Amino acid sequence: MVIAWHRPTKAIVHKQAITENVANEIARLNGKELFAVVKADGYGHGAIETAEAAKKGGASGFCVATLDEGIELREAGFTQPILVLNMVPIDALTLAVIHDLSITAGTKEWLEAAATYIAERHLEYLLKLHLKVDTGMGRIGFLNSAEVNEAVEIIQDSPNLEWEGIYTHFSTADQADTTYWEQQNQKFSEIIESLPTLPRYIHSSNSATALWHEKAIGNMIRYGVAMYGLNPSGHALAEVYPLQPALELVSELIQVKELSAGEGVGYGKTYTTSASEWIGTVPIGYADGWLRKMQGFSLLVEGNYCEIIGRVCMDQLMIRLPYQMPVGTKVTLIGKNQQAKITMQDVADQLGTIHYEVACVLGPRIPREYQE
Repeated sequence: MVIAWHRPTKAIVHKQAITENVANEIARLNGKELFAVVKADGYGHGAIETAEAAKKGGASGFCVATLDEGIELREAGFTQPILVLNMVPIDALTLAVIHDLSITAGTKEWLEAAATYIAERHLEYLLKLHLKVDTGMGRIGFLNSAEVNEAVEIIQDSPNLEWEGIYTHFSTADQADTTYWEQQNQKFSEIIESLPTLPRYIHSSNSATALWHEKAIGNMIRYGVAMYGLNPSGHALAEVYPLQPALELVSELIQVKELSAGEGVGYGKTYTTSASEWIGTVPIGYADGWLRKMQGFSLLVEGNYCEIIGRVCMDQLMIRLPYQMPVGTKVTLIGKNQQAKITMQDVADQLGTIHYEVACVLGPRIPREYQE
C-alpha cells in the first residue's frame, strides 16, 4: 500500500521515549541482557527506527517474528544477535545462516529436518537455535523434559547446529492472579534443572514478566510492548516505573460545516443532528486501522473532546465540534492536546481489545514521522 504523504494524517513516533523505556528497564535487570522485540514492524512503530532507539537505550539484541523481519534488520546494518520467535520453513534456513539469524525450534520433526537440510548444503556457518518450551501457552514448543533433552542431543550430534538458547512464554504474566504463572515457571525451572548443560541464553521474561515477576529464571528478557510505553496489563497492574508512550496519532480538520437540526451524518444515517451543529471532517478511516467501532469515541481538537458522529468511513470520519473552527486545526486521535490526552489504552477500551492490537493495525498508509 502506498504511504499517504500528501494528507495531514500521520503517526509521530518519539524515539527518545523508546530509548528511555529500555534504559529504565535495563537499570533493573541486575546484569541480565535485554533483547528488544521489534516484530510486526515494531508493533506498528517502525522496526528499523525502533531498533535504533532500543540499541541507544542499551538493548543487546532483537527479537522478530519472521525470517524476513530479521533480514530487514541485517540489511539495515544491525550486527547484534537476532532471534526469530518462530519455526521457519526448512527450505529458507540457508537465509538464516547467511544472515546469522537465530531460529526457534519447537518440534523434534522440524529439528531433524533442519539438521539434514543444513548438513546437505555444507554451509560455512552453523545454524543457531533456541529451543522453545511450551509450559502452558499451548502454542509451539516442546512439552516436557524428555522432549527437550532429546532435542539437545539432536543438536549436539549435528556438527552443523549450535544450541544458543532455550525459552518459554508466559500466558498470564500480565494478570493479578499469579497461580498459573507460578505453574508455568515451575515447569520451566524443572526442565532447565534436567539439562546436563546450558546454552548461552535462557529466557522466559516478556515485558509483563520482567516488570512484575522477579522469580522468573533466565539471563535475558524479551522486552516488547512496554518498550513502546504501553502497560502490558492494560488496567490490571500498576506500572513499576512510568512508561513513556512513544506514538502520537494526529490529523487536521479538512472541512468544517454547520448543519441544521434533523440532518443525517454518515453511512446508514446512524447520527442525526438534534440542533444546529458544527461538523468537522478528518481524513482517516478504517482503511488506516481506525475502525468503524470508533463511532461514539471522542477526539481532541483545541483541548476539547469531540465525538465521532456517524459511521467511520474508509478514508474519513466526522466529529461534532463545540464551535466553528478553522480548516487546518490539529486533531489528536492518540496523544496530548493542550491539557487533555487520549491514550492507546483508551482506544483499546472503546474497541473491546488490547492496545497491542491498536498499535499493530494502524495501517501502512499512515506516514510515520520520527522525532529524536
